[in-house]
Amino acid sequence: MGDLSDNMKALITGASSGIGRDMAHVLSDMGYDLILVARRKTRLEKLKKELSTNVEIINIDLSSTFNCVKLYETIKGEDIDIIINNAGFGLAGKFEDTKLEKELDMIDLNVKAVHTLTKCFLNYFKEKNKGYLLNVSSSSAFQPGPLMATYYATKVYVFNLTMAIYEELRREHSNIYVGCLCPGPVNTEFNKVAKVEFKLPSLSSEYTAKYAIKKMFKRKLVIIPGFQMKIVYFLSKLIPRRLKLMITYNIQKRKIN
Repeated sequence: MGDLSDNMKALITGASSGIGRDMAHVLSDMGYDLILVARRKTRLEKLKKELSTNVEIINIDLSSTFNCVKLYETIKGEDIDIIINNAGFGLAGKFEDTKLEKELDMIDLNVKAVHTLTKCFLNYFKEKNKGYLLNVSSSSAFQPGPLMATYYATKVYVFNLTMAIYEELRREHSNIYVGCLCPGPVNTEFNKVAKVEFKLPSLSSEYTAKYAIKKMFKRKLVIIPGFQMKIVYFLSKLIPRRLKLMITYNIQKRKIN
């Protein structure tokens, strides 16, 4: 378990629903004050009323790099222990058919926002030589994703960025934790936004959130909730790339149809 103090505080992006919302419940129950960030102010206000600790809500669109920097500048004076980069969304369809504007919005949120906040808060933590930084990727990071090409690519970026930063910190013997959450199918609003329907059994967002926080405090580098996804991760290292492409295409095709 992480070091607990009288002024424990965590920041969660994408906190208005799904895994982010449930992580807020888990950390609040543990005694953490929270800074919750999302675009949907009404949902944040509702969530704030459900939590037992002090909660600051920040209604901002993180697909803007300017807003990411603004968020950091706004709260960098506070003593924050945990940063969870959870904001993101998906999009399904053939690459030639999906809307470029929507894809670029996704890259701005899934990649540029995570990159910007990770860099800002990593330097913030390095001044204290402590802190937890959890980036939310996906099991999509383990292979290319035909029919969700851009989304899969964004999650590969988050995964590989986090792995590289981990090694840099390890070489420095840093006390800072950096890790990556890589869930498989989770029952959240993501499915509706991405316009997909998972055929495999989905984990609950409550279970995923609890598991992720537990493993974060155990300083697990790659956090994969669910036995089934652990098997997928293992097999992804053994299966030839072209076979993985065919398998993933067929899985995605069933989701969309």
